[in-house]
Amino acid sequence: MSTGSAERSWCVVVPHHGTGARLARHRLAHELAGLVPPTLLADLVAVLAELVGNAVRHADPLPGGVVRVAWRLRPMPEGQRVQIRVTDGGSASGPLMRAASPDAIDGRGLHIVSGLASRWGVERDGLGQSVWAEFDPVAATRPDLVAAG
Repeated sequence: MSTGSAERSWCVVVPHHGTGARLARHRLAHELAGLVPPTLLADLVAVLAELVGNAVRHADPLPGGVVRVAWRLRPMPEGQRVQIRVTDGGSASGPLMRAASPDAIDGRGLHIVSGLASRWGVERDGLGQSVWAEFDPVAATRPDLVAAG
């Protein structure tokens, strides 16, 4: 894993379709491999999949039938802070955490985001909405994922 001192960012557009989440996951995993710890990368991929999946399922596309996906690495003394942002055309109600029964097949996406990210939120402007999730460097060390020796 390398550590750089410059902020880095990426922005891609993916189709407002089920394949969009897969394309975004693969691109993020490819670009960040070796730049962040593997456990953090797994969390980033899971959160990105949830956010793009929610955009495709619950929101309108941006013009051109797409969703914009961006991520940024910001160097901190204790490691890299990572932010993921998914921008879509918005929806009437916006993203909401729902209570899901144990046998429900959906409704847990934002709970997953909340559990893995340090914080998350929604920003709206005249063009749509962005759902973002941020990961602090100290959150990158997950004792529950460290293998026993």
